[in-house]
Amino acid sequence: MSTRLNWLRAGVLGANDGIISTAGLVVGVAGATTSRTEVLTAGVAGLLAGSLSMAAGEYVSVSSQRDSEQAALEQERRELAEDPEAELDELTDLLARRGLSSDVAREAAVQLSERDALRAHARVELGIEPDQLANPWHAALASFAAFTVGALLPLLAIVLPEPSQRVPVTVAAVLLALVVCGLLSARLGEAPPRRAVLRNVLGGALAMAVTYAVGSLLGSG
Repeated sequence: MSTRLNWLRAGVLGANDGIISTAGLVVGVAGATTSRTEVLTAGVAGLLAGSLSMAAGEYVSVSSQRDSEQAALEQERRELAEDPEAELDELTDLLARRGLSSDVAREAAVQLSERDALRAHARVELGIEPDQLANPWHAALASFAAFTVGALLPLLAIVLPEPSQRVPVTVAAVLLALVVCGLLSARLGEAPPRRAVLRNVLGGALAMAVTYAVGSLLGSG
């Protein structure tokens, strides 16, 4: 359940990044030009650059984490093979630190070791589930998809309306989407929703205001 919540939270945050970064880009370009082609080109380029960057970063990050976890499991496997008694004592001590009495901790350590010593040490000592190591490809694809879904909203909102309506429609759509993302992230993280929504909306509004001002200035020049 916790793993699923982590994935959902990461998806919401990825979509949120896609919304804000793409909205800032296309609103800035719309401030400089009324050409639909130029706005669309910039938006698609930003979508692809952002989603691929997110995917690559997530792949590298999760790969590093997975490599570290596999190395820790391999070291634990060697220690169990070389000195199982010392490892049993270590597991007993770890269980006792969690509040079990010495006798109960010893009995639990023995039973856990008889079933699967490596799994017992991975869970108790390392905090790792050996069968649930993160897949870097899954993480990369999830980040790519989340960012893309978020980026599509401001991209469509900026290119579909008439030039005079592009910025107001995009700002309204983006702020509404950021409210939803803020509520979802707060709910998943069990945090106060008002603060999360306010932070999200203010950040997105500031990003669009700054890029639109810069685009308008450069476009008028």
